Amino acid sequence: MQAVFFDMDGLLVDSEKVWLEIETEVMARLGASWTPEHQAHLVGGSMERTLDYMLAVSGSDVNPETVQEWMTTGMVSRLSQGVRVMPGASELLDALRDEGVPVGLVTSSLKEIAEAVLKSVGRDRFDVIVTADDVTRTKPDPEPYLTASELLGVEPVRCVVLEDSPNGVAAATAAGCAVVAVPSLLPIEPAPGRLVVSSLTEVGVVDLRGLLGA
Repeated sequence: MQAVFFDMDGLLVDSEKVWLEIETEVMARLGASWTPEHQAHLVGGSMERTLDYMLAVSGSDVNPETVQEWMTTGMVSRLSQGVRVMPGASELLDALRDEGVPVGLVTSSLKEIAEAVLKSVGRDRFDVIVTADDVTRTKPDPEPYLTASELLGVEPVRCVVLEDSPNGVAAATAAGCAVVAVPSLLPIEPAPGRLVVSSLTEVGVVDLRGLLGA
């Protein structure tokens, strides 16, 4: 096992509910309502996809750049106040560090939002960080995980990805990585090279190595 990559929203930190709050507030400014069902369409997706969907649902003609500023400012403000790390995440990070396994954070969120989260989690816990600002195509495209692998100089087929969304799982699988899925808002089915659990508390370094047969 050459590296382990953590997704951020919903996997590393309990931020999906913060996204829902900010999306609801922004949609109100656009003169429309927002539901958890709407949010489910966007789990694991990019800011661009979120903006397109919100503007389509609201029928608003507000400039997408303005809406993005509302979203980003709201998320950074809320996350900077602190965010809960998901159960088992810190322990797994520590265990990987103890064994000298490189760890990366790979997220579809913008760099500014990721940095707000890392103030709570600790930026120094990750050897590499890949955000939406670092790629041309976000999840479900494999580019984010291929980029992280390249930055660390490792082979994707010798890496394990931790994800909570179908988009993220698709990206990791397409990159050739093994996957541990902890479904949050949408179901994820088991598959070859994929372990599905209800919490990271159920996973240790031995389990991650086992996915690679190592």
